[in-house]
Amino acid sequence: MKNIDPRKYNLSPRIQLQQNTSGHLFIVMDRKSRIIMKDGHRIMAMAHAIQSAEKNQTVSVLTSAPVCGKTRLFLSDNNIDVKKL
Repeated sequence: MKNIDPRKYNLSPRIQLQQNTSGHLFIVMDRKSRIIMKDGHRIMAMAHAIQSAEKNQTVSVLTSAPVCGKTRLFLSDNNIDVKKL
């Protein structure tokens, strides 16, 4: 995994983006507090910004925090996978 500059996608420089060898992009959220629906909407906004810059780019979330069930369902309905960090 290599780090990607989020400013390339017009995102805040505080956001951590990583890319694996196959070109799959991951939004890294390393925190202890639960990821709730408000965070899910932010993740969707980031994914749309990435996909508008690069068409057909797959985006997933890497997190060490627990994810709310509704948020996990919301993200999976919008083709964003949530994986453990």
